[in-house]
Amino acid sequence: FSVLVPLSLTAGFRRSMRLCRRKSRTNQQSCYAQCSSSCYSTLAAPYEEVVRYQRHPADRNRLIVLVGPAGVGVNELRRRLITSNPQQFQSAVPHTTRVQKSYEMNGREYHYVSKETFENMVYTHRMLEYGEYKGYLYGTSVDAVRTVLDGGKICVVDLEPQ
Repeated sequence: FSVLVPLSLTAGFRRSMRLCRRKSRTNQQSCYAQCSSSCYSTLAAPYEEVVRYQRHPADRNRLIVLVGPAGVGVNELRRRLITSNPQQFQSAVPHTTRVQKSYEMNGREYHYVSKETFENMVYTHRMLEYGEYKGYLYGTSVDAVRTVLDGGKICVVDLEPQ
């Protein structure tokens, strides 16, 4: 069995224990004698059990969202997950307002739409996420995610927090 401690508790626990260790070296008293009450409450924080999710065959497929700042490998993790099992995982085809290149096919690399159409999709809450890059809009629509899920696969999306 595995345990998971929420990050906020872990960070507080580490900070509290460091302070206790620093103090205990000078006075040679126990950490518990020197810690504030917050140290005790952190030590008594409950652990949350983590178990492997067992999907029932009748359950619908789910959306997996990988979130992380640029450069931490979220896109690579998404790519590897899909490559490792393409029968189970797929990425949603994003939308863009940029011009389609000669070797690209609409609906394969991107759904190419006008800026007005894209903005209308944002306004009507049909975009799961979106952003601007080099003057063009890019985003993932709810419909693109539903297409993957309705196809019987798990949809994997990577996002950069704004």
